[in-house]
Amino acid sequence: MIIRISFLLFLLSLPVLVLAEVLLWLKIPGLPELAARLGSAMLLSALAIPIIAALLAMPKIIFRTVLNYFSAGERLRRRLLFVQARQEHIRQLFHFRSSKIKYLHELRRKRLLKANNRKHIRSLSKSIHKDLLAVKKELPKATFKQLRQDNIRYRKQQDIEALLKLQQKIAILV
Repeated sequence: MIIRISFLLFLLSLPVLVLAEVLLWLKIPGLPELAARLGSAMLLSALAIPIIAALLAMPKIIFRTVLNYFSAGERLRRRLLFVQARQEHIRQLFHFRSSKIKYLHELRRKRLLKANNRKHIRSLSKSIHKDLLAVKKELPKATFKQLRQDNIRYRKQQDIEALLKLQQKIAILV
């Protein structure tokens, strides 16, 4: 309703301002100035009415908003949102912690497996070295030297399959 009144005043001010211009052109004394003041006042009123209405409505809107914010229903709604956000946070925290634990256990398992493999390879290499020393007199020097170099190379490469084949080869040579 206020907007309609304001718009109507604006539309009515335009013909009054045009009338002031026509009266000025006709050189009628005093009347053009009065029409211009009336048109300006109508235009100013058209702009001021919505602003004043908004300023008068603001306290009412603010009061309603504050009452609504502190109402029981809104407090419960905010509390529910807080609890839901907290549950989601706990769920994410659980997921990330369990992922971290799984990752650390897998890392530890791989490290232990690697250390165990190195220990077995070292043990197998020592066993092969003892076998080579036991059959050293029966083998030519070049073959013995080659087998010993193979043992060292396979141990450095951590190649357990090659070490097992080398051990079988030595067992066949005996």
